[in-house]
Amino acid sequence: MFIPILVVLGVIVFYFFGTYNRFQTIKTRIKASVQEIGNQLKRQVELIPNLANSVDKYLKHEKNIIKALADARKIVSEAVGSGSTDKMLKAQDMVQKLLGSIKIVVESNPQLQAEKVVSKLMEDLRDTSDKIMYARRTLIDLSADYNRMVVTVPSNLVAKIFSFKEEKGLATPLEGSHLEVSKEDLKTPEIK
Repeated sequence: MFIPILVVLGVIVFYFFGTYNRFQTIKTRIKASVQEIGNQLKRQVELIPNLANSVDKYLKHEKNIIKALADARKIVSEAVGSGSTDKMLKAQDMVQKLLGSIKIVVESNPQLQAEKVVSKLMEDLRDTSDKIMYARRTLIDLSADYNRMVVTVPSNLVAKIFSFKEEKGLATPLEGSHLEVSKEDLKTPEIK
């Protein structure tokens, strides 16, 4: 009679320790994911001046892009320095828009397009952007797993006992046109 009770208590204790460790592991991975977003943004910040210098030598008339690159570098540096996920993600979005503008200039200028340094820097920036998107996806997935554990039975018991709270993850506005699909969005693209 005494042994089955010990076995049941042992299983419960083992479950609590295992669940506690899983919470801590996911929290640690969430922090690492945020740090990876910052790490890749720093890499982007380091690549931007090189791209700006290369583009500047070939496009003296494109001073607006050079200024935009410098502004983007400053904003990303400040965001990474702040450690704020929201600021880092806003800076990343700004850089993405800027890179689209640069790509148009590079594609419309054969002299610049042929320059290997510019092409390599653009590829590095695209690669960094992909890594940032992957880190964001990882953060979203980890936050979802963690938050699911916080609210579902029986892991929510461990969460309550050890005061685990839901993680914010990536903040997304709950209102706006990004949540709507227009008729235009549903049309099949026409390729000419």
